[in-house]
Amino acid sequence: MGMPGGQELLIILAIVVLLFGAKKIPELAKGLGKGIKNFKAEMKNDDDEEIKTASTEAPKKVESEKETAAKETPKTTEQA
Repeated sequence: MGMPGGQELLIILAIVVLLFGAKKIPELAKGLGKGIKNFKAEMKNDDDEEIKTASTEAPKKVESEKETAAKETPKTTEQA
């Protein structure tokens, strides 16, 4: 089962026009386009926030790990 050919696409388009009407199709396409645009914008915002969060939290995490390691490391005395 492959991609529909030219005739099949025309039949599908005719059915869509009959179901929704010629005036409603541009409105549906416009709404779909806005939805995709908003989705892409939100994905970009999420990525930007993750980058900002990672860049501000990473140094704090490293410092806290250094402090924890310093506290947990037992001090050894020289044995003679």
